[in-house]
Amino acid sequence: MAIEVRIPTILRNYTDGRKSVEGSGTTLDELFTDLDTRHAGLRDRVVDNGELRRFVNVYLNDEDVRFLEGISTKLTDGDNVTILPAVAGGAR
Repeated sequence: MAIEVRIPTILRNYTDGRKSVEGSGTTLDELFTDLDTRHAGLRDRVVDNGELRRFVNVYLNDEDVRFLEGISTKLTDGDNVTILPAVAGGAR
């Protein structure tokens, strides 16, 4: 099962600079475990204590997984996963 994962600039040092990588798994948890076998350290930047990190947003086919099943969200062949760091701040 091939799933495309879009990688933000800040995490591309784990993917040798690649904007996207392919992985496999039936859930997001399995996908991040699979990706970590080829891109060591990537999972730790996205997952903490078995849950998605608070300041990392993950989208499945443009839908926020926090409104689906979080780390347990089911995946199918051909899905697109996007990892985005949360952005905060601004001027008053």
